[in-house]
Amino acid sequence: MPRKLLVTNALPYANGDIHLGHLVGYIQADIWVRYQRMRGHSAHYVCADDTHGTPVMLRAEKEGLTPEQLIDRVHGEHLRDFTAFGVAFDNYHSTHSPENRDYAADIYGKLQAGGLIDTRDIEQYYDPVKEMFLPDRFIKGECPKCGVADQYGDNCEACGAAYAPTELKNPYSAVSGAKPVLRTSTHYFFRLSDERAVAFLREWTRGTNAGGTRRLQTEAANKMKEWLGEQGENKLSDWDISRDAPYFGFEIPGAPGKYFYVWLDAPIGYLASFRNLAAKRGDIVVEDYTDGERAAAAGTEMVHFIGKDILYFHALFWPAMLKFAGYATPSQLCVNGFLTVDGAKMSKSRGTFITAHSYIAQKLNPEWLRYYFAGKSNGTMEDVDLNLDDMIAKVNADLVGKFVNIASRCAGFIGKRFDGKLGAADPQACAEFAAAWADGGIAAAYDERDYSRALREIMRLADAANQYVNDHKPWELARQDGQEARLHTVCSTALTMFRDLARLLKPVLPALAARVEAFLSIPAMDWQGDWAPLPAGHAIQPYDHLMTRIERKQIDALIEANRESLAPITSAPPAADAKVASSQQRHAEKQQHAAQAAETASPHISIDDFSKVDLRIAKIVDAQHVEGADKLIRLLLDIGETDETGSPRPRQVFAGIKSAYDPAALVGRHTVMVANLAPRKMKFGMSEGMVLAASGPEGGAGGLYILSPDAGATPGMRVK
Repeated sequence: MPRKLLVTNALPYANGDIHLGHLVGYIQADIWVRYQRMRGHSAHYVCADDTHGTPVMLRAEKEGLTPEQLIDRVHGEHLRDFTAFGVAFDNYHSTHSPENRDYAADIYGKLQAGGLIDTRDIEQYYDPVKEMFLPDRFIKGECPKCGVADQYGDNCEACGAAYAPTELKNPYSAVSGAKPVLRTSTHYFFRLSDERAVAFLREWTRGTNAGGTRRLQTEAANKMKEWLGEQGENKLSDWDISRDAPYFGFEIPGAPGKYFYVWLDAPIGYLASFRNLAAKRGDIVVEDYTDGERAAAAGTEMVHFIGKDILYFHALFWPAMLKFAGYATPSQLCVNGFLTVDGAKMSKSRGTFITAHSYIAQKLNPEWLRYYFAGKSNGTMEDVDLNLDDMIAKVNADLVGKFVNIASRCAGFIGKRFDGKLGAADPQACAEFAAAWADGGIAAAYDERDYSRALREIMRLADAANQYVNDHKPWELARQDGQEARLHTVCSTALTMFRDLARLLKPVLPALAARVEAFLSIPAMDWQGDWAPLPAGHAIQPYDHLMTRIERKQIDALIEANRESLAPITSAPPAADAKVASSQQRHAEKQQHAAQAAETASPHISIDDFSKVDLRIAKIVDAQHVEGADKLIRLLLDIGETDETGSPRPRQVFAGIKSAYDPAALVGRHTVMVANLAPRKMKFGMSEGMVLAASGPEGGAGGLYILSPDAGATPGMRVK
């Protein structure tokens, strides 16, 4: 049955440029939508600018504009950049809209009628210099969970923890740099801790949608289990949904001077943009997608593509709001990781980013980046690492050297020798090629958003097509008498294979596919019609270059154009626009420090040096294989630490002992760990220490042994 989809992307905030880090999630969603439509499914694809909140208000003030003037300008810039990269929304709207105001008031009113809204007086940070209450993202300090500095007031970028701003250590105002003071104000709360909400979320986060697909990826569902706790626990806190004036947003009905917190009305922007699209088109029944009962009866799906940094809001607050207001809840969350460069997140707030507009201004082909991002995307929450040298090699080898090469090797013979008309293709070769792609799992990989697997299989087919050309050598056939018919068949067969590859690549490379369609004089390709060979006598257009190679000088120009945003800042005041050193600079400094340490190393250390290492007895309470890692086992280690409730708080450590141990055999054992090693962010998660092991020179199985204490040692004991 054809699917009826409403697909959305996370709403970009209206106070800055789109950078390449943002584009990861948008390109992933656009590919998926294009694939679904090629399969004959209905997919409405909408997005909007997230426009409310203090940051927009402050930036408008700084630029001498009204907030409305600022968001109108940014809206045009964002849409320009998305369009340039082929992200083709059906509607790109704004949360500062009448549709959004109506939905916000309706949802709030229904939650209030259901007894899920409370008011209470709270202490909130206030900037004595700016004379305003500070939103969470304008308070910074040290994470109360992992201790990493320079984290926001609502969640930690390093360990993913969510918390209240008052829990931050050594807080400061990101607006003025002043130390904030606490003042009392009445706030409105959504009762997320209500037993009804907890019971619903426990089922929703672990369940599947009507099509049998899990609503959340495994990693996301595990994170929800951690936040929700085990059955019978209630670890959720009520959600503060109000902010005090001055604030740019919607005033709460019946509460003068109080405004909806931006995170309440931001996701509602999905519904608002969809309603705005429906009003323009006139053929969409909005309630079939948004009303809880009607959506279930109509069999519609609402699929959100989001970054992992906003999982907490989309997997807890958002579905609970919708459920208890009578709206349809999301069918699926597709959560992507960050874009990293040398392992560090590309981030505007951190001053390490390349803008989307500068990429286009340097005349780089946006489909180079689409292909590279797709090749790094596997449908999980893993980060996508950008290596510009790798992108050059990948695009040049795959798209130019393999894919486009097929047409460039054969099309000229058709034009020069056969008046631009194809001959009869080899039916057996074409059938074998079609069978190979059908058996390769490409469709399933696209549906599961494992574009990396899909592209690997497509490039394997491109290799097979090039091998066909190599085996039959049309350039030699062209020089031999009596081989005209054979030459015609070989080239026509190769161009049929080329067409099929273009069809398979079309969700990723829509602009290149359109040029292929024009070159081959064929209708727009989908995945529903006949895959029969191109017919004899079919006329094609003269061949022109379909894609050029990436030149290193183009990438150098891109880096130069973004030098300011990539340059390290050696010192900066604690302000909202403060930048930090680039990842490349930090990596170089680390290498320098290591080299200096090696030069000054001594064969002996003092007792003071040894005492700096905090060795603790640790009990292994859980051990699991790490998907995608060849050497790692994920350990949860109890070293006697507890959280604020007094419950045990085990540490997560990734240990390179997979070659020597079965994880199941490790659970319950005691070992020794370094407890004061600085937490290390890995692509699989945060590692909070190191276990000790001995190894022979060969390492691996039979030569790797984790240390164990004598019987009687208990978790947390210090090793001296």
